Amino acid sequence: MPAGTYLHVAEGLAERFQCAPGPGGWRYTSRRDDGVRVDLVVDARWRQIRVELVTSEWWLRGGLTGPELAWVRAAGETGTEHGERAMGFVSDSPGFLVAIAHSLGLDEGAQTDVRLVQVSGTSLSALTIVRRWRLAGTSTYQTDTTPLAVQEYEVADLATGEVETIHVAGDVLLAAPGIELTDLESPPNLRA
Repeated sequence: MPAGTYLHVAEGLAERFQCAPGPGGWRYTSRRDDGVRVDLVVDARWRQIRVELVTSEWWLRGGLTGPELAWVRAAGETGTEHGERAMGFVSDSPGFLVAIAHSLGLDEGAQTDVRLVQVSGTSLSALTIVRRWRLAGTSTYQTDTTPLAVQEYEVADLATGEVETIHVAGDVLLAAPGIELTDLESPPNLRA
């Protein structure tokens, strides 16, 4: 079960995480230095079936219900329900990038446009975005136990034209803009 720490470079915040495959999918949990908590559960096809984000004042819970993403966002006991045709959530937590990358199942060189609900800030504000994901290539690195395949994705913001590169190995994000993997206590699960 991989566990480790990501550094959110701009804010200087550490995000301690654990992730593991389960009988029906995969789960990622984390807690940041500022108290933000993430609990992300995906099914066997890497669809986000249960998501919970919690800050000091706000919480958001949701997941896919067929072709629609549904969620409740609140600053207390009673929340507001929302829905959007989207394939999942994305936030600054690396677990979401891992889930999205695997859910796409892209062949090398292939690309697709992905409609997502971006959750940001301490108020967990939600905004629908479209990103173009392209699997640029896969590199294999020798390790002490087994070869490690690292997938490189190019993610383009269709509104601005900006392109970012992320690197995923199994169920761990190795690198992304503004995110550094600073500690990994055990190797990634490679059956991802």
